[in-house]
Amino acid sequence: MFSLTKPIMLKGIAIAGVLLGSIINTALADNPIIQTLYSTDPAPFVYNNTVYLFTGHDETGARNYDMRDWRLYSSTDMVNWRDHGVILSLKNFSWAKADAWAAQVIERDGKFYYYVTVTKSSGGYAIGVAVSDKVTGPYKDALGKQLLSNNGIDPTVWIDDSDGQAYMYWGHNGPAYYVKLNRDMISYSGSIVGTTVQNFIEGPWLHKRNGTWYLTYAGSGGSNEDIKYATSTQPTGPWTYRGQVMAPQGRSFTNHAGIVDYKGSSYFFYHNGALPNGGTYARSVCVEKFSYNPDGTIPKLTMTDAGAPQIGTLDPYSQPVEAETMAFSSGLITAAKIDGTGGGIYVTSISQNDYIKVKGVDFGTAPGAASVDLRVAAAASGGKIELRVGSQSGTVIATCAVDATGGAQTWKTVSCPVSGGATGKQDLFFKFQGSNYNFDWWQFKRAVA
Repeated sequence: MFSLTKPIMLKGIAIAGVLLGSIINTALADNPIIQTLYSTDPAPFVYNNTVYLFTGHDETGARNYDMRDWRLYSSTDMVNWRDHGVILSLKNFSWAKADAWAAQVIERDGKFYYYVTVTKSSGGYAIGVAVSDKVTGPYKDALGKQLLSNNGIDPTVWIDDSDGQAYMYWGHNGPAYYVKLNRDMISYSGSIVGTTVQNFIEGPWLHKRNGTWYLTYAGSGGSNEDIKYATSTQPTGPWTYRGQVMAPQGRSFTNHAGIVDYKGSSYFFYHNGALPNGGTYARSVCVEKFSYNPDGTIPKLTMTDAGAPQIGTLDPYSQPVEAETMAFSSGLITAAKIDGTGGGIYVTSISQNDYIKVKGVDFGTAPGAASVDLRVAAAASGGKIELRVGSQSGTVIATCAVDATGGAQTWKTVSCPVSGGATGKQDLFFKFQGSNYNFDWWQFKRAVA
């Protein structure tokens, strides 16, 4: 189990009218996979050889469920996750009042459909749907009203590869309900159907593998929820209970699973309260790699500190790497640009000894890297960024001064020489000295042999 006993500090800054919380974490483990905020209800989606991870967001310091927007992260190696920021919020639904709860994205005919849970202005839970032409958004309310409402939550959608029929399941403290979605993905045919699933509480996740349908869901695990699952030969059931996938984890009452296959392996996403000050109202998304049993059943899983292993390595040379791409971080938040350059996310709220860890960077054979470019912005001078390999206290391969650029949103590229140590596969750490500057991207240049 993940174990953290040192208290964390919380800090926030106002950016474009939004207060963002920062989680300072001294651990080096890579699970939970998001540390810049509390994240919930993972909904992984594989598209164009990338895992896109859609999540909810628990507001820092909440004493009840306080969720106002949905976030997006992506990875091609399962350890370094890029933050794409807020891609949908309650404000996008004029008829919604509160509760940006569990949601899922699916693609059809070149459009991306985002099924969400909200509380209506008139009261009661409802499922809405947003749509975008790009997986990364922006997403807009597709209907201007609810798709359906029977006080159910946590929609999950799957399109059957045999006939193209789309199914949506949801539910809360009762039957698991489903409807057949029409081809337009924003309407449905027939009536809402309830189906019996043993010990079902909430958080269903529907998927199909080798002709078998799987319904994974949160059930009663005692004092906190566990993850259970059932299978069927049909998307509409009947469902055969298969047992527990994951016992209650961490300090969160709830849990919520998402399962995908990616690059020949299977991955199980979930959330818990494992970060410092975490709990039922401050949850964090995690991931584990797993293998189905030979008979197609899912093995029992538990949380690990390490999370999923890295697939391949990260190339530091071919293109700029966004600073918000990280395996782990401490003391930082991310924010959307307001400099008129067309958007994007950057790292901010930097303080003394904060850091970013990027896992498995491949600098290649000697002589390796010769220099590194950093894109930074600062209203005043006085900061510097140390680049270390191996650990926070590892070999310093570069030190880059951050001088005043003309403003906190005035971006300039600084180039710094790289000394010995930037060869082979290394974990790379950006260790920040000073404060009050921002970090956009980085890129190494090869030495000439």
